[in-house]
Amino acid sequence: MKKMLFYTNLSVLLGIFLSACVTINIYFPAAAAEKAADKIIGEVWQLEEKEEQE
Repeated sequence: MKKMLFYTNLSVLLGIFLSACVTINIYFPAAAAEKAADKIIGEVWQLEEKEEQE
């Protein structure tokens, strides 16, 4: 009975640990990707405005 409780607790802790790692790895690159996308969109709009002025 004690072994079963130990493995259950270990499984829960491992699950929490792995989900925390995945959340961190997904969250930070998403912010960086959004920032890069905003920069690219800004550059495209500037190019279009220059073409319209010519």
